[in-house]
Amino acid sequence: MPVSPTYPGIYIQEAPGAPPPIVAAQTNVGCIIGYTHPLKTLAFNTPVLISGFPDYQRMFGGFLRSVAFATALDSTDVPGAFGDVATAVNQFFLNGGTQTYVVGLINDAVQALAPVTVDANGIVFTAREITDGLFTMTVSIRPSGSTAPGLADIVITYGPAAQAASPPGSPPVSVLPGAATVVETYRRVSLDPTSRQFIESVIGTAASPVSALVTVAAGSPPGSFPASAQTWVFPNYLPGSTQFFAPGDFTAVMEENSDLDKLPNAGNPPFNILVIPGVSNTELTGGDGGGNMILATAVSFCEAKLAFLVMDPPAGATASGTPPGFTDAIADTLPLLPVSKNAALYFPYLLSPDPFTGGMNSIVTGKPNTIPPAATVAGIYAATDLARGVWKAPAGFQATTSNTSGVVPGGRMTDIGQGLLNPIGVNCLRDFPNLPTVVFGARTLAVNNDPQWTYVSVRRMALFLEMTLLNNLKWVIFEPNAEPLWNAVTSTINAFMVGLFKQGAFAGTTPSDAFRVQCDSQTTTPADVDLGVVNILIGFAPLKPAEFVIVTISQLAGQAQT
Repeated sequence: MPVSPTYPGIYIQEAPGAPPPIVAAQTNVGCIIGYTHPLKTLAFNTPVLISGFPDYQRMFGGFLRSVAFATALDSTDVPGAFGDVATAVNQFFLNGGTQTYVVGLINDAVQALAPVTVDANGIVFTAREITDGLFTMTVSIRPSGSTAPGLADIVITYGPAAQAASPPGSPPVSVLPGAATVVETYRRVSLDPTSRQFIESVIGTAASPVSALVTVAAGSPPGSFPASAQTWVFPNYLPGSTQFFAPGDFTAVMEENSDLDKLPNAGNPPFNILVIPGVSNTELTGGDGGGNMILATAVSFCEAKLAFLVMDPPAGATASGTPPGFTDAIADTLPLLPVSKNAALYFPYLLSPDPFTGGMNSIVTGKPNTIPPAATVAGIYAATDLARGVWKAPAGFQATTSNTSGVVPGGRMTDIGQGLLNPIGVNCLRDFPNLPTVVFGARTLAVNNDPQWTYVSVRRMALFLEMTLLNNLKWVIFEPNAEPLWNAVTSTINAFMVGLFKQGAFAGTTPSDAFRVQCDSQTTTPADVDLGVVNILIGFAPLKPAEFVIVTISQLAGQAQT
């Protein structure tokens, strides 16, 4: 209130504070949804924010080996048809991502499987890794003998199964040649609960695991070590024929009021880039439509959350034009893809080293190891945002992929081949001489339906502005809806937009060419004021990528020679 002076002296009057400055929203936070390690994931169906692959290993168990996971979504036995989340998370961080939520799914069919155990003389070991016919686990107990009575060495092995000896008498041959075997050895272990070498303390229990392979329960009363060395083999936990994929596992975590829908909360940021690795429009390769249901849900979810969906192609799609040729098939099946300005599709699959062996063949299938491209591209999105800004298209010869050795052979294409895909919004990853694989497309799936949102960078720039203003204008709520408020809003947003202009975020040579902010009696009418509404108009001139560089060369003839 104004001060009314009545006596000579000094009066203090508190002036209202200026509106808080606008802080730019993050644009590089990922979200990856899919099946994680069924025996090691600490929290299913809940978004967990991580900042590196070690966080993923701690919370979700890291990489897993299982033929059931490798071919869960595709009946064509394409290696890597199901992009497991561990690989996707690893690629996201290796390609420049810094933060991502992970939503680990569990299917009822897998959850119903009882953990596999072996009972070694009353000592019960429970497997923490998948045994499925290709990978086996054994526990060997070797008593220490008379020199150390009551103690034993315990050796746990996990690795590829062995085929029957052929010819008779020859050593067994691994079904996965070159696959590594993991061995854990625990020496001089005791069954005495008071000992520092007590078996449950050394190997770990279900409540407090230590071993990466097993947990143990000594029994009550404790079991006993065998009189001589003995080995037990774990039964199969997840046979390769297990059918556990269900579209509802994915759609449930994107429903209204789910934990993911409630982000941001408790200091956690919103996610901006969504990846569902390995899930595609499965009609292209003869699937059952489950992928369509998941992608349609994901698109709607991203539109509601101001996020962007990076989509994978079908694993078996090729650029050859022959069945199941992607180039020909896409024209007929494009209506089955979710058409959205908040989504982009990338093609084809990538070749990548197997994380267990470092070799180029999959440890599970023995074929070239392939991975879906979306998580790799999402990492490049995040890296481009941090290095250049969300207004820069995440594509071009600077947008090179890491931890890859090229596209799959069926995905190699010519300029003419890409010319067929580019107009329908299929972004290509290309191999060029003397370069890593590069992202060579930056179009949304709305390219033919909503031309103003043709480009990924333009759409994501708009989402960035929407999220930033949503986060920063909450102070306006319940303020007097009149000219002083309108002026404060206009000046605050103008200051923010000028800062972006100086960073090169808009087209135009002056701020007036680059953007417009209006909040006054023209945008907010007396009827709006009566309803408690304040309208803010913001327009911006987007930067569009230079997709086509046209060089005109003319020859000068008839010039005098000197």
